[in-house]
Amino acid sequence: MARDQIDMTPLQSRDELVAWFEAGCKAPSEFRLGTEHEKTPFTLEGHRPVPYEGARGIGALLEGMKLLLGWEPIMEKGNIIGLYDVTGGGAISLEPGGQFELSGAPVETVHQTQSELMAHLAQVREIAAPLGIGFLGLGMTPSWSRADIPVMPKGRYKIMTNYMPKVGQYGLDMMYRTCTVQTNLDFSSEADMVKKLRVSLALQPIATALFANSPFTEGKPNGFLSFRSEIWRDTDNARSGMMPWAFEDGMGFERYVDYALDVPMYFVKRGEEYIDVSGSSFRAFFDGRNNNLPGERPTLSDWANHLSTIFPEVRLKRYLEMRGSDGGPWGRLPALPAFWVGLLYDDVSLDAAWEIVKHWSAHERQALRDDVPRFGFKARIKDRYLFEVAKECLVLAHAGLRRRGRIDQLGRDETRHLEPLDRIIDSGRTPAEEMLDKFNGPWKGSVEPAYAEYAF
Repeated sequence: MARDQIDMTPLQSRDELVAWFEAGCKAPSEFRLGTEHEKTPFTLEGHRPVPYEGARGIGALLEGMKLLLGWEPIMEKGNIIGLYDVTGGGAISLEPGGQFELSGAPVETVHQTQSELMAHLAQVREIAAPLGIGFLGLGMTPSWSRADIPVMPKGRYKIMTNYMPKVGQYGLDMMYRTCTVQTNLDFSSEADMVKKLRVSLALQPIATALFANSPFTEGKPNGFLSFRSEIWRDTDNARSGMMPWAFEDGMGFERYVDYALDVPMYFVKRGEEYIDVSGSSFRAFFDGRNNNLPGERPTLSDWANHLSTIFPEVRLKRYLEMRGSDGGPWGRLPALPAFWVGLLYDDVSLDAAWEIVKHWSAHERQALRDDVPRFGFKARIKDRYLFEVAKECLVLAHAGLRRRGRIDQLGRDETRHLEPLDRIIDSGRTPAEEMLDKFNGPWKGSVEPAYAEYAF
């Protein structure tokens, strides 16, 4: 998230929290899609992490991007920590270890997402190359230890860094060593949100397998195809996972509000200060029972910021965020919005996808989620391999995009953006398996060639 919210309207009732979500409902004609992707900066010489400070650091990179783009800087205590476009809605932000994130503007078509991505990468290269900085498109840093990675000067990350080891094994790895690509999609009503949430939650392991490319840790194979996905299984289970209750009767905005109220908070922001309230629930804050802010009631910005610190496989805000995929090389990134738009923005494909998953039990969905980081397409649900389900879903995505009929300037519809996934399905192997073949073959047991082959 590029910017913390700054609406200081005090909250008076639970109904206001529900209304916040309801305000996200849009007519289908107003549906948009947004794509966010992270990439790991590295020094072109030596393939080392890039510090924030210095003439060739992340701060200098952001200053250069500000001059190039004319975007407004996001500042924290005198440090530039991001940029935002006041006209188009896009933003650039820093993840804890310097991962560079583009939060794309809401656009109408996957073609526009691809154009935005190409423009962004050209702009980043223009500034980064003279600084000796490159960017890596993998789901996890392949060679660095956690201790190698610098910390960005953002107050929220200091609080999270202190809290994470208390609640899971891999929270700091998630913060400092992983990258994701994410797609954000709209809903037209509460019922439409519930249906899309259920389908995308159940099918999120398919996206995990299709985009799996984090098989290395500190220079060696880690035993997984998507170790980034495995990391999320033991980061902070109070705020992540498959939300089995979303499939129960009565699911809706109110049910998600009740879930979010009980998720432990990280911080409350007042001015430029981040106040550590980690471990205390938003419900306690709402009731005036937060020990660090006794008697104080939350604001709308507190609610919006809290929702941005909840990390299920699919996250509800005023849109739905698909969160199950490893970051990857630039040519594959538009395939993620294409996949989910084809499945969720076409009613026929959405209904067909629901038919696939509606009889899966909570236990079966969880077992699939647990198995996919290690086994990829070879994970099973009921009597089927995940590969068979993925192939079926890709057919549905193609059909949904064809029916949308959004044509680019060359007369091509959005199905062209699925081509990287078509190639993966044709091969029957995840990107991580291909990378492991390279490691055991032409890379001669080294991950260093990844800094050339998977660079942006």
